[in-house]
Amino acid sequence: ILKTLNSWFWWENIWMPVNVTWAHFVDRDGLVFPKPHQLYATIPYAFVLLIIRFLSERYVAIPLAKALGIKNVRRVKPQPNPVLESYFRECSRHPSHSEIQGLAKKCNCTVRLVEKWFRRRRNLEIPTVLQKFREALLQYALRFYLTFELYLLNFYDKKPWFYDIWQTWVGYPFQTLLPSQYWYYMAEISFYWSLLFTLGIDNRRKASGHDFLAHVVHHLAAIGLMSGSWCGNYVRLGTLVMFLHDTADFWLEVTLPSVFGLAWNVKLEIVVNSMEKKSCTITVTFFFFRILRATLYQPTYYSTTPVIAYFLFNGQLLILQGLHLYWGYLIFKILKRFIFLK
Repeated sequence: ILKTLNSWFWWENIWMPVNVTWAHFVDRDGLVFPKPHQLYATIPYAFVLLIIRFLSERYVAIPLAKALGIKNVRRVKPQPNPVLESYFRECSRHPSHSEIQGLAKKCNCTVRLVEKWFRRRRNLEIPTVLQKFREALLQYALRFYLTFELYLLNFYDKKPWFYDIWQTWVGYPFQTLLPSQYWYYMAEISFYWSLLFTLGIDNRRKASGHDFLAHVVHHLAAIGLMSGSWCGNYVRLGTLVMFLHDTADFWLEVTLPSVFGLAWNVKLEIVVNSMEKKSCTITVTFFFFRILRATLYQPTYYSTTPVIAYFLFNGQLLILQGLHLYWGYLIFKILKRFIFLK
């Protein structure tokens, strides 16, 4: 069964144009092509990133937070109560007044004690400023590295497909793989694997169930897109998609410390940084339409018979665009609160 599924998965009609087979993707005449088995290396690379992350949080982020005057607030834990804990996890974190009265009778205590217990238990779920700072600092450092790497790829290699999006399809599928593209793909996919592995413990995501689900969908779609574009040698277009996200995400991570109120407390500066964050998201959303035009329209210009991957990849890109719009809506709500609700 596995052998049959494997043959179906690597069926040429899924991945490449008519009259092109996997035999054409053997390195020859100076042409180097991506190999699917190379993606296995991203898993150990992801664990290396996780080790770097935890060491950086402990030996860099915490001392820096202390230097900035960010204190680790210790919240009071509620008294152990199996009945209330079970209700908190399985039923509701915000019980109504009648439900609190029922729980008070069940636990043989006062309504005020039950309300106090739920308030303290909810506070434990809210990440502290120090916890947010530790995550934001590492995300900023990694995004800076990836953005700088793309900067070198763009301005030092002078690739025409960075400026003329039509060039992404010239010579496809026989486009050689550059060493810089190889390492950029390895770093990006490993980075998203590491984000996926730690999504359940990252403090910024745990409080909101909808945002947690959105991040799961985003990371899986990103890994699927990057891995698929690697296997089908859509590397040029894939590099443009990653370039667009990394250059915007870098500025999003820069604004996180000020949004969290970690190092600056001036309201005007918070508003300015929030506007930068909003403008970055608008930029991603707007220019991503150009990428979608390159993936939806331009392939039909070069070939009248789109392969199955055309529909698979564009479906995932449309999912990412929907997530951009969703997060853009959330950022507009944040900006509205900062300006109008003081």
